[in-house]
Amino acid sequence: MTRRTALITGGAIRVGRAIALALAEQGYNIALHYNRSSHEAVQTAEEIKKFGVSAKLYQANLAEPQQCKALVERVCKENDLTILVNSAAIFPENDSILDGLGDWDEVMSLNLRAPLLLAEAFVANTPISGHIINVLDARINRPAGDHLVYRLSKSGLWHLTESLALDLAPNIQVNGVALGAIMPPPGADQDHFERMSEKIPLGRTGSPKLVGEAVTFLVGQEFITGAVLPIDGGEFS
Repeated sequence: MTRRTALITGGAIRVGRAIALALAEQGYNIALHYNRSSHEAVQTAEEIKKFGVSAKLYQANLAEPQQCKALVERVCKENDLTILVNSAAIFPENDSILDGLGDWDEVMSLNLRAPLLLAEAFVANTPISGHIINVLDARINRPAGDHLVYRLSKSGLWHLTESLALDLAPNIQVNGVALGAIMPPPGADQDHFERMSEKIPLGRTGSPKLVGEAVTFLVGQEFITGAVLPIDGGEFS
């Protein structure tokens, strides 16, 4: 029997890594995408193999449209791809209209256009059924003045998740996970992260492992599509 494969974009580090490990533990072979994190990708692949599954590495700059299509085509040629997890994203520190919107092209290309192009290639190259999981941000439900372009990109991805679920039904199920305080933001220390629990109804922060568990839950369901599962401790409900 051919073992199913999950493609995890941005799978070498942070949340993507946790998702890759969680799916590997459930018996999926992993196609691990990375861009610049080659050293971390090799380390994550070795951890994945401890679960008795394969881990193949795929480098691509997903901000380049042609590389999105080429990535999926290569993975499908070498594996039985049934799951696509769009985890790769960027989170610019200086991201407001006062900063000149200089990161617009890069953020929109990677955070929004790439998941759409990857989904398009996934549908064109996979069997008649499968799962797409998009990693979203729970804070999008609560407008604020920070990280303008990032918020726009994730808002668009949220809408794309719900729209693709209808467009691709009944063969492809499309769902999302909306993250709250899961890891310290880039550049923030652990103390800052722990203080975030004061605003969370459950009184504690989350972890990447919880995200991995949520993704494995969604890909195990046959009657859920168009859903966005909040993993935020109730902070943005």
